[in-house]
Amino acid sequence: MITDQQVTSFTADGVRISASHAAGPNSLDPLAFVVVHGFTGGWCQERVQKVVGGLRALGGVVAVDMRGHGQSAGLSTLGMDEVLDVAAAVTWARGLGYQQVVTVGFSLGGWVVLREAALYRETKARVDAVVSVSGTVFWYYRGTPIMRLVHRLVETKSGRVAMRIRGVRIGTTPWPTPPPIAPVEAAAKLGEIPMLVVHGTVDSYFPIEHAHALYRAAIEGGSAQSEEWIIDGFGHAESAIDLQTIDDIGQWAVKHCEGEQRSRGGDEA
Repeated sequence: MITDQQVTSFTADGVRISASHAAGPNSLDPLAFVVVHGFTGGWCQERVQKVVGGLRALGGVVAVDMRGHGQSAGLSTLGMDEVLDVAAAVTWARGLGYQQVVTVGFSLGGWVVLREAALYRETKARVDAVVSVSGTVFWYYRGTPIMRLVHRLVETKSGRVAMRIRGVRIGTTPWPTPPPIAPVEAAAKLGEIPMLVVHGTVDSYFPIEHAHALYRAAIEGGSAQSEEWIIDGFGHAESAIDLQTIDDIGQWAVKHCEGEQRSRGGDEA
């Protein structure tokens, strides 16, 4: 297996996506993590590389630039079409030979991975588990000052110009009516896919009630192995996460994937 690789792949709707692959410590690792950054992020950034480095100790890592970010083409749709980007990354990881794939998303990436897990549950882009860090419950949330600022940046021409200077290209095409399924609706549609929701007590973007709602939705929808971690003193997304929590997330994924492998072996017997 190639130890380090950068590729350009294409999504189902033809958008060019940049991604990287870092092999784990064992060339026979069956598990790959697909790391999905938050808004204004990208796989080359130090804060995302911190996550890649932490998870690499436990398996291979594929990191992706979502559309409108980093080295990828296209325009950001703030969580609607980005599921196609994650599906392409998951499919690539499968093509590299990984038997199990766990998506780990932060903030914007946190709700995109939930939607991808639910929408692609019956396809080749199915994941074995999903981790949502610092995510939200529903669209258009404006309940905190920083989210009201984000909406002004996204919804105004001057704001979008400012974001383009920061390397984020935001689309202006209106969403359909009704809008795509919200993260909490996706959590309820995971079925047996385990979900881990991680949230901090000092998150300035989304209060911890968002994590509680995602967890309840997953459990009520049948994802009995799902868990919720509320971390005291943790802020928001990959910028604030520490190495211990990254390792804990990786260990959770390994545990659940090993359990699934045993279950499949028992079924085959």
